[in-house]
Amino acid sequence: MPHVTDTPPAAVQTDLAGLETALDDAIPPRTIDRNLLIGTWNVRAFGGLTEKWVADDDDSPKRDLESLHVIAAIIRRFDVVAIQETRGKLKALRHTMKLLGRNWGLVLTDVTRGSKGNGERLGFLYDRRTVQPSGLAGELVVPKEQLEHKPIAPDALTEQFARTPYAVSFRAGDQTFILVTLHVLYGDRVSERTPELRAIAEWLDEWARDVNAWGHNIVALGDFNIDRRGDERYEAFTSTGLTVPEDLHDVPRTIFADPDDSDEKFYDQIAWFTEDGDRPALSLAYRRSGSFDFRDVALARRGLGRRSLSWRISDHFPLWTEFDIRDDERE
Repeated sequence: MPHVTDTPPAAVQTDLAGLETALDDAIPPRTIDRNLLIGTWNVRAFGGLTEKWVADDDDSPKRDLESLHVIAAIIRRFDVVAIQETRGKLKALRHTMKLLGRNWGLVLTDVTRGSKGNGERLGFLYDRRTVQPSGLAGELVVPKEQLEHKPIAPDALTEQFARTPYAVSFRAGDQTFILVTLHVLYGDRVSERTPELRAIAEWLDEWARDVNAWGHNIVALGDFNIDRRGDERYEAFTSTGLTVPEDLHDVPRTIFADPDDSDEKFYDQIAWFTEDGDRPALSLAYRRSGSFDFRDVALARRGLGRRSLSWRISDHFPLWTEFDIRDDERE
């Protein structure tokens, strides 16, 4: 049986070389003490693994060793990346960590129980050479009193988050920041997502205004299950001042995206607070953002359809944002 750290077959190496070239073109390089690249990626059903370089038609799961090399190559482009939809079974994640090597760390929640939790975990992978945890980690929980005293309204949260958002603080160079990752309830109707989105926005706003909080560089990122910019879900998400960088508004989020479709989904987001009265703004110096469309370069020689590719890699594209973390006094 082949192992994930074995030298890949020649055909796989050719695919991976093409992927690296595409990544070079799409994502800026990481430079220690100069920039910070933060990513977020919903990796579809990230759990099991078939330990073959190429899974057969009757294999389950479809994710194989070549697929895992693709996933690791993309993750390696970031200093820290939030991962959604990691499942209770950690085989694929553990093998990914072996590919990334000893310089990479992992922080992860336990499995969210219950049908709405979908057996998922939330977590972060980070390169220890450029980013280190700075001490804070916790899940965002709505106090019972807040749920009980909410006014009865269609957009009022009446129960705990389906998957509690996960916050972890990190340090890169002289900068400290908190990443809050989440995977919002999809629900049977789109209206079911609004209460969670509004409650998360209110929670983060209150935290950012708390002078005794761990830190004020708060970045929210993950799968928010927002249909499109300007709809009810987007307005709930941005209701307290969370701001999505302008250059993320026009990038595709999903593997099923149609460039000519004006109704493209805005599921995945990266956002933070800007200057607004008594709430501290993000002090990280913003550069640019984007997504990475791997459809034409991941597993290219196999000629897979989008659905098949989604089970091997993901149905979501990774999003990323770049910050400048240089110390001006050293320039």
